[in-house]
Amino acid sequence: MRATRTVRDGSEPESEAEEEMSLDGAEGPFVDFDRAAWARLGENVPLPLTADELARLRSLGDEVDLDEVRGVYLPLSRLLTLHVQETGRLYRAYRTFLEAREARTPFVIGVAGSVSVGKSTTARLLALLLARWPQHPRVDLVTTDGFLWPNAELERRGLMERKGFPESYDRRALLRFVTEVKAGKSRVVAPVYSHLTYDIVAGEQTVTHRPDILLLEGLNVLQPAPAGAALVVSDFIDFSVYVDAAAEDIRRWYVERFLRLRETAFRDPNSYFRRYAGMDEAAATARAEQIWAEINGPNLQYNIVPTRGRATLVLRKGPEHQVTQVRLRKV
Repeated sequence: MRATRTVRDGSEPESEAEEEMSLDGAEGPFVDFDRAAWARLGENVPLPLTADELARLRSLGDEVDLDEVRGVYLPLSRLLTLHVQETGRLYRAYRTFLEAREARTPFVIGVAGSVSVGKSTTARLLALLLARWPQHPRVDLVTTDGFLWPNAELERRGLMERKGFPESYDRRALLRFVTEVKAGKSRVVAPVYSHLTYDIVAGEQTVTHRPDILLLEGLNVLQPAPAGAALVVSDFIDFSVYVDAAAEDIRRWYVERFLRLRETAFRDPNSYFRRYAGMDEAAATARAEQIWAEINGPNLQYNIVPTRGRATLVLRKGPEHQVTQVRLRKV
């Protein structure tokens, strides 16, 4: 197996090109795999997924196919299974040493990345693949969108134009949810968010019942603690995946998805974005570019990308949405 090793000191270079130059050929805490080297780690592992299942779970605009699943996500699910198993061995050793009887708590996997980069597809794929490994049949997936403040509260706080930024979330509620999961509570609930109505769904909840694995997917799951905070969500994550790509590619994917939604979901009478359905392509493109420039782009630059170096593993995508490189933190 061939892999190139690179180093990262935690600081952010001025550009992605500078980052790659600064890391090239240096020894450090990360190891890089090209696509072929990473895919070999999943050889001889059966693919427990059909093309129809994949079509149902992938996000709009993310054209991941079975070859991508086999070459990228199957090896990743195998690696995650190893981590879960080793954590189980450590738990049993602790229980013996401490003469304790507490049940093992869920293994929490964080999945982070920008809007339109494909993190939702990654999270759903991993949830399905992990659930089909015999060692951990109970896998839950919760998105942090449910912990956004309701639109009425965002309006009251003057944050509607900063939706998705760290301050637009009820961070105490999100932290409480994760701490209760890691405390081993038998029933933990999370709010539900609707991308159709662009708001929290009143009265609806996602309920977790002490799963073997919990995947927590969202823009800012790897955020460091703000000033004065003792704990943050990332303190309770056992393994984290950051889905990465060049900012220009992500911007293009966002605009393309916006145009496709204009022909589909935006036409639903209940859609928050219904007013965009009647726009011609030029006007819709201009509006999507404006949203990116004013909201999603700055959020990516100032809040999301800086968390990339905190991830256990980074999936780097090329211009066509295919993963081209995997960066893994050494154990």
